[in-house]
Amino acid sequence: MFNRVLAVALVAGLVAGLAIAVLQHFTTTPLILAGEQYEKPEGEAALGGMAAGLFGAHGVLARGDVVTHNVVKAHSHGGAAADAGAAHEHGEGWSPADGLERTAFTALATIVTAIGFALMLLAVLLVAGEPIDIRHALAFAAAAFVATGLAPALGLAPELPGSAAGPLVARQVWWVSTAVATAAALWLLIRTPAVWAKILGFVLLLAPHVVGAPHPEAYASGAPAELAGHFAAASLVVHAALWAAVAVAVGFFWPRLARRAA
Repeated sequence: MFNRVLAVALVAGLVAGLAIAVLQHFTTTPLILAGEQYEKPEGEAALGGMAAGLFGAHGVLARGDVVTHNVVKAHSHGGAAADAGAAHEHGEGWSPADGLERTAFTALATIVTAIGFALMLLAVLLVAGEPIDIRHALAFAAAAFVATGLAPALGLAPELPGSAAGPLVARQVWWVSTAVATAAALWLLIRTPAVWAKILGFVLLLAPHVVGAPHPEAYASGAPAELAGHFAAASLVVHAALWAAVAVAVGFFWPRLARRAA
């Protein structure tokens, strides 16, 4: 079973990751490149684009493209931690050169993220005891998008490079806590019939937003508001597309690899 899960996750992640990498190249990456033109200091545009196009700079990974996941690392932008009220800063380490090298690393980061999503999706489907097919995989992927995309974005919207942000560690903790709480809430609300579970589910759903996400003392961004808004919307769409692509790939390859093994 373990070998089958690993094989499906690798194949599904590769296929879905490549497809979304192409989507990123024509949607979020150009917006990140445009946003970098407004960044300060100039000339340090490093890794913008990789996982950033998937989730935006919610602080779970500071700015950049290489998915150096501290946790799940959704909402990314590699780079250095930012102080409260300060714009995101770039690290001084190595970064891929613009052009083919940067595109290749962006695609690699997206594929790695997709493989991780596939492993999580398969694990949840197996724990839930649901058939692993496209329909069920899409249903669970929709819940995963709510937990890792929509709910965190309510407090920390995807941000272009150069946007002001709260402390990095605080944003990471809030994002992970929100994703976990939302996932648990959805499980209780949808799959547990007991009244106490429904009440607890609503409490978990609301709790992160009652506490509130960490924000800078003053909002600031060198990029135009129209560009920032476009990027936030595009990031969520790409994030949803990634989950959908992973779900379809997992549902497609799981039964076929089973027949092949038999």
